[in-house]
Amino acid sequence: MSYSTQPYSPGGFQVMPPAIKTIILINIAVFLVQFLTPLGQFLYLFGSLWPVASDNPGGLSFQIWQPVSYMFMHGGLTHILFNMFALWLFGTEIENHWGTKEFTTYYFVCGIGAALVNLATTIGSPYPTVGASGAVFGILLAFGMMFPDRYIFLYFLFPVKAKYFVAGYAAIELLMGINNSSMGSQSNIAHFAHLGGMVVGFAYIKLRQQGWSLSDWLEKTFPNKDDGGPKGPTLYRGREEGNDKKISEAEIDAILDKISQHGYQSLTDEEKQKLLKAGERD
Repeated sequence: MSYSTQPYSPGGFQVMPPAIKTIILINIAVFLVQFLTPLGQFLYLFGSLWPVASDNPGGLSFQIWQPVSYMFMHGGLTHILFNMFALWLFGTEIENHWGTKEFTTYYFVCGIGAALVNLATTIGSPYPTVGASGAVFGILLAFGMMFPDRYIFLYFLFPVKAKYFVAGYAAIELLMGINNSSMGSQSNIAHFAHLGGMVVGFAYIKLRQQGWSLSDWLEKTFPNKDDGGPKGPTLYRGREEGNDKKISEAEIDAILDKISQHGYQSLTDEEKQKLLKAGERD
């Protein structure tokens, strides 16, 4: 294994970490405005992700802000409940391990990437796309890669390993997307957007494993002059990051395997210290 999964929170595991809490609150606020105020129609016309060359009732087609704004809009109560529950269920442990900055970057990379894939596959369609599903599917992919042998209870009854759960969902989205395209049918589910979030998320994780991070690049390009505190954890442990040579690769891999199987809370204090030292940079 090659993941660096040291905890972001110095106080331990957070049940509702900052990024997820903020994302959920914004989504709820937008949902209330969308369905309970006169501004709902305005949000629908200007915030939805309209396909390229579409012709919607307000005369507005694709706009540059929509790959972000569509992520905070939903088609109904069931839609937002499912997305926010999945975000919390699969994203909480990821944010605790990656840190808020890296998690937030990854979330928006997946959501915007899903939008671009959706735009490429819906040119000329008159129907817009809304929802955080593309970003959430990216989070699901990351969970499957980080904790491949963790069990997910399908319908709260049937245990399925995360790696098979994620692979199965990806296959279903691909088949459904191809079927809708070949049949020329219109679906209220953006299958290619879901798949796009997973594909973009996979590509980003692979780049991060090679040592490149968008959040790191943004921090270097637009440095925060007031940021004099310790840096957050890296997403992955690289061979050249200056890890403590006194801690062997075998020890770290054993600790990471334990996290994958039982979660971070199962570690002893000594194991947590070893993991912390292994994630430090020169």
